[in-house]
Amino acid sequence: MSTFLLEIVTPERKVYAEQANMISAKGIEGELGILPNHIPLVTPLKIGSITVKKMGSKDEIIAVNGGFMEVRKDKVVILAESAELPGQIDVDRAKAAKERAEKRLAETKQENVDFKRAELALQRALNRIDVSGK
Repeated sequence: MSTFLLEIVTPERKVYAEQANMISAKGIEGELGILPNHIPLVTPLKIGSITVKKMGSKDEIIAVNGGFMEVRKDKVVILAESAELPGQIDVDRAKAAKERAEKRLAETKQENVDFKRAELALQRALNRIDVSGK
């Protein structure tokens, strides 16, 4: 079966660069499935996980916090604001961030709290917790 190179890059480093048979990502318009020889495409991504499928091995899941995906015939590049593999996620830190964001969202009516910022912080924390599997 055909493969393509998947690269996930953040401003700090290259997080992932391996051959894949298929990936699944959350675009702003919905879920995207990318196979080899896909039509060229550039799309913004939502906060969510990227599922990487490889023949003969278990699916890999990567937490991606927004960004853009560029699809070419033989390569997919994800330029993400941040991205983490499950083993790199500090679950205690993610749970603390979740609690802080929930507290801020509960206080939005009482204080001058930036609702959108708190909501995005909660989405990032939940994504990291989900990908870590803990």
